[in-house]
Amino acid sequence: MNSPFKDKRYNLFSRHLEDTFNCKVYKVTIDAGFSCPNRDGSKLTGGCIFCDDSGSFSQAHSNLISVNEQLIIGIEKQKERFKAQKFIAYFQAYSNTYAPVEKLKNIYDNAFYHPDIVGMSIGTRPDCVDEEKIDLIADYAFKKHVWIEYGLQSIHDKTLNLINRGHSGEDFIKAVELTKNKNINICAHVIIGLPGETGDDIIETAKVLADLKVDGVKIHLLCVLNGTKIEDMYNKEEITLMSDSEYVDIVCNFLEVLPPTTTIHRMAGNGLKKILVAPKFLGEKFRLLNMIDAELQRRDSWQGKFYV
Repeated sequence: MNSPFKDKRYNLFSRHLEDTFNCKVYKVTIDAGFSCPNRDGSKLTGGCIFCDDSGSFSQAHSNLISVNEQLIIGIEKQKERFKAQKFIAYFQAYSNTYAPVEKLKNIYDNAFYHPDIVGMSIGTRPDCVDEEKIDLIADYAFKKHVWIEYGLQSIHDKTLNLINRGHSGEDFIKAVELTKNKNINICAHVIIGLPGETGDDIIETAKVLADLKVDGVKIHLLCVLNGTKIEDMYNKEEITLMSDSEYVDIVCNFLEVLPPTTTIHRMAGNGLKKILVAPKFLGEKFRLLNMIDAELQRRDSWQGKFYV
């Protein structure tokens, strides 16, 4: 094995945080009451076809309580459950740069009152940033560990149009270029298994991320949630979902073309079991991760093996 990594054959984000802070570091999710240009009608209507009413949020909190209260609750839970010692405030629900700079500053400032908060992660869309907003986030990045997480999903405009995304692949590239060299870590979210995409299409997205040298990638499997447009498509048999083995195979291909320096934030999730329609195996997080480990070992491969 020629993998440059310690235990896994990919650059695990949790290991990166532990090495950076010399302790267990966990994210605490926050709903700060933001909206989205696809939800409020300023761009498109109806939202992305895969997104439910929570805006891809875990619903761990309610935005009826303050950011500070959400942090306190989340920190205590993470300490008890995972024995975490330090935390990153994760603005997750909807588009967390979709507001005037003055409002953003007030919200972000509230994330740093707790002494155990070492950083901030901001989930947003590539069409919801500009130079002024990036400069604001850069101010925090010179004091704390800061990430901005751009929801790309796919680099292909035909796919972005189909899923009602409301931005282009070029919008993502421009956002990354705007954010670079500001001490802000950049994570890209992608969805594997989107309607109409081939394996080659998916790997093309990975190659663009590799060329841009993004700092992190969060890989999602397309799933069907209650109350989404994609649920209607699924019920009408207009889409086909990947099997677990198909997903594992393409994830390994994806990892092989990424730079070894890119941190991997997610490859399997819990699937929001209460509202998950399909695929049911999405809730089997550790089985999927074990399958990915086994496939990389079978190939004698690792993240970055084919990175050029």
